[in-house]
Amino acid sequence: MQTILLSHEEVARVANQLYENIIRQQIESVENIGKMVIIDIETGNYEVDKTGLQAARKLIEKNSNARLFGIRIGYNVAASFGGVMERNYK
Repeated sequence: MQTILLSHEEVARVANQLYENIIRQQIESVENIGKMVIIDIETGNYEVDKTGLQAARKLIEKNSNARLFGIRIGYNVAASFGGVMERNYK
């Protein structure tokens, strides 16, 4: 199967669309706030864990060509270097 190359912006747009329309209502709970959700944008599969590393590994095991994107649950950024991560309330 031929792979279609997507820009970083397009990958982010697809991942955010999947998160907002399908995934968020299933995983955004008090116990998951601050954890990472890793999304395979081609299949819609996702995994949740504290850092995202194990989640990414699980998705790669299922699909070695997975296109992954990470979102920190309940925040508008995944990481901050020297700044402040603001909680996203919805």
